[in-house]
Amino acid sequence: MSGSWTEVGAARSVVVDVDLRQALRLCAQDPVGSVLAAARIETAIANGSHRGGASLWGFEREGTLVAVCWAGANLVPVCAAQDTDAIDAFARAAIRQGRRCSSIVGPAATVLALWERLQPTWGPAREVRADQPSLVIDHTPWVRPDPNVRLSTLDDLPVLLPACVEMFVEEVGYSPLTGATGAYEARVRSLVVEERSLVRVGTTNGVPEVVFKAELGAVSSRVAQVQGVWVAPQHRGRGLSESGMAAVVAWTLRTTAPVVSLYVNHYNTRALAAYRRVGFREHGTYATILF
Repeated sequence: MSGSWTEVGAARSVVVDVDLRQALRLCAQDPVGSVLAAARIETAIANGSHRGGASLWGFEREGTLVAVCWAGANLVPVCAAQDTDAIDAFARAAIRQGRRCSSIVGPAATVLALWERLQPTWGPAREVRADQPSLVIDHTPWVRPDPNVRLSTLDDLPVLLPACVEMFVEEVGYSPLTGATGAYEARVRSLVVEERSLVRVGTTNGVPEVVFKAELGAVSSRVAQVQGVWVAPQHRGRGLSESGMAAVVAWTLRTTAPVVSLYVNHYNTRALAAYRRVGFREHGTYATILF
């Protein structure tokens, strides 16, 4: 068995202290859908860990690990949507622990099934994004990459951080600087240091500004998921998101992972059209429950 049983009442529930390599093999069944969990598991393994501790829940059937759920700042289930026993177990564990995450995110059918069980206790959510097409690309972009998009440096932080904040506010409706002091700034800085932040910087009247930016928000050995794509409002409508994303894709395929993925709200038709022109194709559907 990969861990020890935790009991909730009389019901058999999740296992804890899951073997990380077993969990990673489970994630490999759907590398795109599981990248958010796989990235964290691979990081733990790289740091010398062998077991998942309290942050990785597992569900076993006849001694075999069949589902996992990363329980950190985000709740990320890696589980077949039809495996109601595993989803029930994860829901019981989440209710027992209490809500500590800012979102539930992953393949839509599984996330929505888990939320259906959690909503009576955890609800209401601030927002339920039930239909977010998941797109992938594993070939040379169809659009010429923007030659001015490059890796961010720490010298870019004075203009990069405000751009990241503006993107976040546009996307979720509140400033990320209202949370834990310094946490968001530290996240932006870490992405720069880890060479997972790409940017095009221009000038207006001699003042530097971010024109385009994107981050590799989750990276596993199989997939790099792009997050935080943003074009400054005054530069929109010029095709910069397409050429910028082409640059991000080309760099990522060359240096980081064999597949690049992202997910986007279904109503963001302009973004979807732009990504498809770059060469992205649909892989599935994500869902995000925001608190």
